[in-house]
Amino acid sequence: MSFNIRATKGLKTMLCKIGDVEVWRILEIHAPFMNPEELFPTAGPDVRAIIENLVPGSIDPNSGRLILPIQGFLLKTPSHNILVDSCVGNDKTNQNHAAWHQRSDGRFMAALKAADVGTHEIDYVLCTHLHVDHIGWNTQLEDGRWVPTFPNARYLMPKDDEETQRLQNSNAYVESVLPVVEAGQVELVEAGHKLGDHVTLFPTPGHTPGHVSVLVKSGGKEAVITGDALHTTAQCQHPDWHFKFDADADLAVKSRRSLLEHCSETSSLVLGSHFALPSIGHVKADNGKFRWEERDLVSRIVSGFDR
Repeated sequence: MSFNIRATKGLKTMLCKIGDVEVWRILEIHAPFMNPEELFPTAGPDVRAIIENLVPGSIDPNSGRLILPIQGFLLKTPSHNILVDSCVGNDKTNQNHAAWHQRSDGRFMAALKAADVGTHEIDYVLCTHLHVDHIGWNTQLEDGRWVPTFPNARYLMPKDDEETQRLQNSNAYVESVLPVVEAGQVELVEAGHKLGDHVTLFPTPGHTPGHVSVLVKSGGKEAVITGDALHTTAQCQHPDWHFKFDADADLAVKSRRSLLEHCSETSSLVLGSHFALPSIGHVKADNGKFRWEERDLVSRIVSGFDR
């Protein structure tokens, strides 16, 4: 698959182009997260060494934690501006992860500005699922009230996830989902939903009940945005590893395998929401397993701007 990559100065860099659809990285955080032994509890005692071997440099040498980007992707189609996932956000309550608690940071908005898109110009916010690091910028704090960040957007949310979060009534729901529901901007969707001519939701439940990945098709080319179906490219070779935050670990394994099979069979470009930067490459079938192939050209151009 060919790529159309525009490397300019600083953050103003389109990640790739799929037919007529521009894809821009909206990077908010790139930092150590948690220890791999805790994140992948069934992977065995050698998980750290396995990840470091398959994804060199992805383990922070000081803390021993897996380095994960927190990022969304902006899709500029001929008819819509679509934001896929809205990261952690500012001022949000994140009691389980201190580094995300009540952040005040301009990187997310700077990335949108670099893509020449303002908050009023986002037509759709597409949530792959409703965990805190994918919905934070759904809303922002104004005069002590949570209001939709993107006032003209329809927010597409997995129906099963919204129901689960509503019943739990967590801080994430109250701060980042409920205000958008009350504003009348939410559309509850299921796998298979199509957004315009170029975007389709691919079923990958397990991490959450309604989790979806995102297929982008245009001009005979295809890309897949994984969401949290996978968290590291090491899972391409080890899809059976359970992940700490999967709601249904066995179902997540099944979905992961299905997505990997799809990506390898279609030669889709893969954009891993939490994959080590540059987070872009291909999945190849390899003797009944899968392996990750990062695009060297993309790595050289993109990582210099985003790390």
